[in-house]
Amino acid sequence: MPFDHNDHYHRLLLRHLPKEGREEGREAGRRALDIGCGTGRFARRLAARGYEVDALDPSAEVIAEAKAIAEAEAIGKTEPIGGGPRYRRADVTATDLPEGHYDVITCLASLHHMPFATVTRLRAALAPGGALLVLGCYAGRTRRDLVAVPANAAARAVVHVSDRLRGAARPPLQPPVRRPDMSLTDIRTEAARLLPGSEVRQLLFWRYLLTYDSSA
Repeated sequence: MPFDHNDHYHRLLLRHLPKEGREEGREAGRRALDIGCGTGRFARRLAARGYEVDALDPSAEVIAEAKAIAEAEAIGKTEPIGGGPRYRRADVTATDLPEGHYDVITCLASLHHMPFATVTRLRAALAPGGALLVLGCYAGRTRRDLVAVPANAAARAVVHVSDRLRGAARPPLQPPVRRPDMSLTDIRTEAARLLPGSEVRQLLFWRYLLTYDSSA
């Protein structure tokens, strides 16, 4: 069933965007990097808020899908400030990132596909006052995860019924899935070591939110 755990937290991530420079609800002229962008839904939400977005993913197939979706959605619509996301096939662990360049860097359910220490490369790419936002996956189960099981089943059922009633088209291509190998405790320990001043908050649906402010 097509309930997407990552999409569920888009609004939460948007609330953590840097507040400086907002004009009429938009962050005009600001730069964002979306790591592991998949088919680009969150990258497009950033672009709609006025960010100039570089969206990277190592899969050529999902980048092609992201471009196709963006082109289809753009028909008859006004181009967002700064234009749509610039999609590019790239492995961030082997890509040179401009130092001190991005106002926000996002990483949705993709950090566990790479060494956790990659966050130090992302930290270096943040502009002063920039924010790193990681919606991550962790290994193992906690007491809170017991609550997520019935909530997850209910959400999937609601989305499934809604899509059938609307006659929704096929869901977009899903990026490759990999099981995380770090526990929530390990993630908090490494985040404290590599990103002093960062915060890690446990969420429902086996996710966590890591936030880091480069001015901290």
